[in-house]
Amino acid sequence: MRLTWLAVPVLNTLFQIFTKLGAAQLGNVERTAWLEDALTSHWILAAVVVEIVCFFIWMTVLAELDLSKAFPLSGISYLLVVATGWFAFGEPIVGLQIVGSGLILAGVWLIACASEKPGAISDRDGGPILPHAHVSKDR
Repeated sequence: MRLTWLAVPVLNTLFQIFTKLGAAQLGNVERTAWLEDALTSHWILAAVVVEIVCFFIWMTVLAELDLSKAFPLSGISYLLVVATGWFAFGEPIVGLQIVGSGLILAGVWLIACASEKPGAISDRDGGPILPHAHVSKDR
């Protein structure tokens, strides 16, 4: 597993943290003032920058992995958000959250370790259902 693949759940978690801090900073502001305050909030702007960076890293991950193996990486964010909520914001963690986080990690691990076997399900002609994007030589 490449280290950049782990950047996706970490950046998704940072996005959630920054959004939470921005929302707390905005509080209960009137609608017209809310938009102006949101656009000038350092936390909200940091969240937008992190999400943009995450988008470009996600594109490289998708270029290297099958979608069915890449997407479960984002599930790790659930565990990181629960841990960060407890550590940074003092939010309580209940037993079901721990069990759920364990199940998510187990599912991510199972999907990541899955490999195509001779009896695997595929479409009849063996090709992808959606056509691959092709770049012409004219560009």
